[in-house]
Amino acid sequence: MIAIRAPHLEIAVLVLGITILLLETFAAKIAKKTFAYAGVVGLTAVLVASFFLESSTQQAGGFWNFYTADALSIFFKRFTLVTTIIVLVMMVDYAPALRKADESTSANLGEFFSLPLLTCAGLMYLVSAVDFIFIFVSLELVTISFFVLVSFPRRNPVALEAGVKYLILGALSTGFLVYGITWIFGVTGETNLERITAAFSSGKIDNHAATFGAVLVLVGLGFKIAAVPFQMWVPDVYQGAPTPITAFLSVASKAAGFVVLLRVLQPFLMLPNMQRLVVLIALLTVVYGNLAALPQNNLKRLLGYSSIAHAGYLLIGVACFDGRAVTFYLVAYLLMTLLSFAILIIVAQQTGEEISGFDGLAKRAPFLAFAMLVAMASLAGLPFTAGFFGKFFIFVSAIAQKQTALVAVGIVTVACGFYYYLKVVRAMYWQPSTNDNAISISVLSRAIMILLIIATIVFGVYPQPILEALRR
Repeated sequence: MIAIRAPHLEIAVLVLGITILLLETFAAKIAKKTFAYAGVVGLTAVLVASFFLESSTQQAGGFWNFYTADALSIFFKRFTLVTTIIVLVMMVDYAPALRKADESTSANLGEFFSLPLLTCAGLMYLVSAVDFIFIFVSLELVTISFFVLVSFPRRNPVALEAGVKYLILGALSTGFLVYGITWIFGVTGETNLERITAAFSSGKIDNHAATFGAVLVLVGLGFKIAAVPFQMWVPDVYQGAPTPITAFLSVASKAAGFVVLLRVLQPFLMLPNMQRLVVLIALLTVVYGNLAALPQNNLKRLLGYSSIAHAGYLLIGVACFDGRAVTFYLVAYLLMTLLSFAILIIVAQQTGEEISGFDGLAKRAPFLAFAMLVAMASLAGLPFTAGFFGKFFIFVSAIAQKQTALVAVGIVTVACGFYYYLKVVRAMYWQPSTNDNAISISVLSRAIMILLIIATIVFGVYPQPILEALRR
């Protein structure tokens, strides 16, 4: 029996993505949806294989000293695989909207279905990266793939604008990151996070130079996770990008960014005032994200601003360095965000992306309305949903660390979330419908939505499986 090692997972995903890309180029007669289903099947096989890895989970030596296969990385590899599988299913539902917007785009749908696989491989590498060089290379693989995916509808000016903004600000954030890495290397002579930690704890380095480098690295990562004041790209990119890509960007990219942040902060928190800086960014992010979401009438834009707010709640967990709370929150965020975007894709093809397009949805599509009700309730943090326990564990962590300001501001801003999330529920159940046409849902999409609903409710009652996953 062939032993499966953690690096084999990324290699399999890369080979799958390149194979689908080549087949799309040379096998023009194959239906484009076939490539998406092939990706789903291939990623499912990799996901199953991830449960049969060799028991060794320690950081390797020699050539592989930049890569770790600890419990955190294995968990988030599976997280990324699940997210990509669901996004590929969402892409199949979104394909008619792409064809309607631009007939020439349909000829390149194979690329649209294969690029998420390359992005998935980059994200899987990123969560295992324990060296700044490998972090940078993995991050660029992910970012460049997203540059293409965000602006994929080439004839859509809104998508092109989103792509250009993401490209410019992404390049700027990369510049900050590389400059920060350069300063850290200049101070310590190391790029490996474990050896940087040892150098910081030795007390023989220049703290001012190290702090400057750390701040630059945090600025670069702040762009990736959409933390204030580095969030300016989020609303326009989220609204302009194809909806499945918005979901992918919102969930998988954010999760990988927070895993990197947890790893990087381990040595950085030894530096003076670093924790206070993270606390300040968390406060600003929570307040800005919730207040900016209040007046929004476009659902994608609302979800964009709310993703900033959720980044703020996650930063509270990061500031308290509670990896289990951050992990559970990210899982809850995956469930409720992908569910809401999956519904938006289907409804928007008839009535558009405005919240008013959901008026009377409960009468013409009761299942979709109930699914969106669960998603909005979880995003708002209502009890018996995964979102409730996500916020609960974050606030418990802040209380344990005696971060009173974070708890107080967090609870107040949660109340703001009730207002703008329940606007969608109000539209579905209390507003009269302006469109009586039936909405069809594919069997696969319905099955995915049912699974997401069940998981959201189950983890809202019984969160232990996620909390125990990292211990195993």
